[in-house]
Amino acid sequence: MPIRVLPDELIDQIAAGEVIERPASVVKELVENSLDANAHRIEIDLEAGGKRLIRIRDDGVGIAASELRLALARHATSKIASLDDLESVASLGFRGEALPSIASVARLTLTSRPADAARAVLVRADGGEQAEARPAAHPLGTTIEIRDLFFNVPARRKFLRTDATEQGHIVRFVERLALSRADVAFRVASNGRTLLDAPVVSGAGQDAARVARVLGDEFMQHAYSLSHSAGPVRIDGWIGAPTTARAQGDQQFWFVNGRAVRDRLLMSATRLGYRDVLYHGRHPVYVLHLSIDPTLVDVNAHPQKLEVRFRDARQIHEFVFRAVERRLASETQPGGASPPPARSLSYGNGPGRAQLSLSSGTDAGISIGADWLLAQRIRDLPGAAEEQRNAADCPPDARDVNAPLGTAIAQLHGIYIVAQNTDGLILVDMHAAHERVLYERLKRERTQGAASQALVAPIVVPLKSHEIDTLLETQADWQRAGFELERLAPEQLAIRRVPALLVRDDIAALVRAVVQDQVAGSNGHHLDAATDRLLGSIACRSAVRAHRRMSLPEMNSLLRQMERTPRADLCAHGRPTWTRMSLRELDQLFLRGR
Repeated sequence: MPIRVLPDELIDQIAAGEVIERPASVVKELVENSLDANAHRIEIDLEAGGKRLIRIRDDGVGIAASELRLALARHATSKIASLDDLESVASLGFRGEALPSIASVARLTLTSRPADAARAVLVRADGGEQAEARPAAHPLGTTIEIRDLFFNVPARRKFLRTDATEQGHIVRFVERLALSRADVAFRVASNGRTLLDAPVVSGAGQDAARVARVLGDEFMQHAYSLSHSAGPVRIDGWIGAPTTARAQGDQQFWFVNGRAVRDRLLMSATRLGYRDVLYHGRHPVYVLHLSIDPTLVDVNAHPQKLEVRFRDARQIHEFVFRAVERRLASETQPGGASPPPARSLSYGNGPGRAQLSLSSGTDAGISIGADWLLAQRIRDLPGAAEEQRNAADCPPDARDVNAPLGTAIAQLHGIYIVAQNTDGLILVDMHAAHERVLYERLKRERTQGAASQALVAPIVVPLKSHEIDTLLETQADWQRAGFELERLAPEQLAIRRVPALLVRDDIAALVRAVVQDQVAGSNGHHLDAATDRLLGSIACRSAVRAHRRMSLPEMNSLLRQMERTPRADLCAHGRPTWTRMSLRELDQLFLRGR
């Protein structure tokens, strides 16, 4: 077949294939045009999930009658005029291809009236063929109707999903836009039924009110506001508490200069900020806005403008990661007495009621077996010995009761520490709490230069060949953690040096357990994150296990360590370490005072 110039109709349909995938793509392009036109209210009406009808009405500046037909021409735009404009573009749309692309695969009617016009003008395009413009009655602003999407491209139409699915995509996209522009009212309706109504809330809390409207009041109750800047870059928004994480990443919203994006770099940096507090397989919830000099970001890198490219991607990644990490760290301190949301403690009646077995811990020591030695490790932590001596000299009801986590009074089922403070009852998961304390100390020692100890004789650990291969791929991480490892044979590993903090551990069992974690999991590309994952696994495997009995001094020592440990309300994998119940809640539980 000889080389030939394609006809305009085919060019438009090829362009539409890149820009218009489904009804939600049409809504995206047209609503962004409305926002660029300074609209303050945007209404969207749908039929058959947008396949039969999409009608978008706005109160923006409108289009002059002399430019109405030109608006449907390919690469005609009022947004940019030169390469310099493109490099610093701040509008959501700028390519001048959305309207002609839509018109080539649907029946389009465009009606608009600017403020200086006495009447509106209407123009139609049916599969790309334009009719003459004619006068029409219309208020200030623009209305665009899209009927029978892909009527002339049956191959594309048959790949559309059900009406409910396509409608859901549209609502989720408009929710995303509504989060980016709290100063604009949005309404979405289908067959006369309102699906989304986001009015403008006046006042200083406008942005917060919009987030609550879209994501719900519960998110805002457990969200942390974030505001940080460095040079020409600023980040603002809300990040959810780790305990609000979801099974899916469907409530993660990023905006760059007001543009909704699904950018992998930004999402990766945000997740990295949660690395110390997020449970495996869970996804954080957040609404974040990045403001940056337009010349430092390329928004023309994706056909649908869903991804952007930063001139200095590494610095942006580090900026976002550190901002999120520090904000989370500032909210996860037991000294601030703000634990994860506590579930109500339930109780039952009758003979089937569960019986609670409490051990006082006053005469119980540590049961020492081949597993890790909790008592010794607790004593090794800074200040622990002095705390235990002081604790032993005080009666339980006077000891540390004013501390945020109070004073330990019992151990529950060998799993939980029961403590009391001036406000009420504290319950601590001893394994999760000890894991966080160990993890933060391992991280601190790694940063400061981990204190490691050479072994008199190397410990030889039998492992499978592929397990040693996996370990050696991350040998640099092990070295930063304080280990010196060497392969002696295809299925033998020698351990020559270990962190001083873990010198009394069953090192062979620890290494075997961590390597199994590595084989089962996956390593990221961020060096610090990979090392931290290793340290988290080491801390988890080294922390006191369930059913290890602790004495009261040991329990109190752990509580004091928690109060001095960053992010101590969550373990290294994101599970809560403690919760509380106030005296008032206890009184209500037992109907006291009624």
